[in-house]
Amino acid sequence: MIKKLLTDLLGISTTQQATLTTTSGVLGAILTYSFGGWSEVFGFLLLAIVIDYVSGLAASIIEGKGLSSKEGFKGLFKKFFMILIVMLAHRIDILLGTNIIMTGAIYFYLANELISITENYGRIGLPLPNGVKQVIQVLKNKGEATPKDKDVQQ
Repeated sequence: MIKKLLTDLLGISTTQQATLTTTSGVLGAILTYSFGGWSEVFGFLLLAIVIDYVSGLAASIIEGKGLSSKEGFKGLFKKFFMILIVMLAHRIDILLGTNIIMTGAIYFYLANELISITENYGRIGLPLPNGVKQVIQVLKNKGEATPKDKDVQQ
């Protein structure tokens, strides 16, 4: 069914399908190795990263500041390095035999992204519901919490 859809509707050749399948498999293996597979909290972080970036662009346009490729690339580099820290935290979890380091890193960056989104929405002129603000505070507190010694296995 999918093969027929790719070939007939999208005009993708068998060779292109093989390339797409192989590339998807390799990327999936790399992501699984790097982040331990897919989790909802990691997916939410990636979604927040995209929304923060786009809302920052929109806020700059609305404020009349325009778009700067230098500032845009600077923002992308920051987000790339956030993801690298999450990857590093996963590898540390493996070494320590825990699941807490990566989760803590994700919550930390997620809180920062959500705060930034809140600021961007303020710059755009859109209010955020109190419930969203409360969730951001909870996530911020989770990101700042440090594991107790007994939680980290040696």
